[in-house]
Amino acid sequence: MYRIQTFNQLSEKGLERFPERSYEIGAEINGAEAILLRSHKLSPDELSDGIKAVARAGAGTNNVPVADCTEHGVVVFNTPGANANAVKELVLCGLLLASRGIVPGISFASSQSNSSDYGELSKLMEQEKKRFKGSEIAGKTLAVIGLGAIGSMVAEMAINLGMKVQGYDPALSVEAAWRLPSQVKRIENISSLVATADFISLHLPVLNSTRDLINSEIFASMRVGTCLLNFARDEIVDSTALVVALDSGKLGKYISDFPRPELMDRENVISMPHIGASTREAEENCAVMAADQLMDFLENGNIKNSVNFPNLSLDRVGNAKKGTRLAISNRNVPKILGQILSVLADQNINVLDMLNKSRDDIAYNLIDLESAPSESALATIAEIENVVKVTLL
Repeated sequence: MYRIQTFNQLSEKGLERFPERSYEIGAEINGAEAILLRSHKLSPDELSDGIKAVARAGAGTNNVPVADCTEHGVVVFNTPGANANAVKELVLCGLLLASRGIVPGISFASSQSNSSDYGELSKLMEQEKKRFKGSEIAGKTLAVIGLGAIGSMVAEMAINLGMKVQGYDPALSVEAAWRLPSQVKRIENISSLVATADFISLHLPVLNSTRDLINSEIFASMRVGTCLLNFARDEIVDSTALVVALDSGKLGKYISDFPRPELMDRENVISMPHIGASTREAEENCAVMAADQLMDFLENGNIKNSVNFPNLSLDRVGNAKKGTRLAISNRNVPKILGQILSVLADQNINVLDMLNKSRDDIAYNLIDLESAPSESALATIAEIENVVKVTLL
């Protein structure tokens, strides 16, 4: 029986993926092997010795102590792309809110709630509508910073709406490049990218390299009146430089999913309560993806969409289908794999298939065996210097 501890309320559609006969799931689980969560701020103290994996039903993992997990051989999963359409649609909303007098127009119309004369109300609306005149987004230039699952969808959407799109992503993967519409003009540096943009949309994770990425230097490169949309992470924008840019008029509008105290009650700022992925469909998609990844890992040792371990998948062959697969994580130093195979050879255990990959300071191995190793062999492997975790599947 696999045991999974949950934090937060998770979509039933995701929880239903786990077969009842082989999985026990809940908030109060003793001896859990995995953790499934959304926004709960997981502390290192909550990583008990038996935890093998943490799955975040969402793209960001800033609420998970990833470094601590890696140190203890705990695989951290996220669900990139599962909420991409929800965020894309809210970006479209942000573009329209920035371009048209929608919010002040609604506020003005709502303020006339005491009016009882339809004719007078209609006349007033006609008289005052010029106050809320905006502009169309077709023909305008959108700069997309970050061209991953969400950024590429935003780019395609903007093209279909008649916008000119240019993008920047120094870490663009081959998979992401294939998704990207050919009409997107790639620019090699951010300053050049923003210099000709009417709108800028951010779609990056928070890393040391992206924290305060949009700073005073980047704001200085923008055209006067540019609109910045941030549905990625608050920390990507330097808050001090942001206020200066808004005060000077260099930045015309800031549309953000992350309210800040210093931006409240500003006419040139529209803040939303972090609702980018808050749709029923996105929550279901994230929960289903997280559940499927956890099951494949716990049952087969396969890793997909991990933020700290290499992606690795090995089909089971021969007797490995009966439970003779080893999953071993170790620090990425020389000669570890040789020592592991030497222990198996001393037990006269034949290796049917294996796969080894590394990521930064961690390496991961899946080894299919002809017969099951003894408890003493497993203990010997676990005692090898720089071996972090050994699991027989």
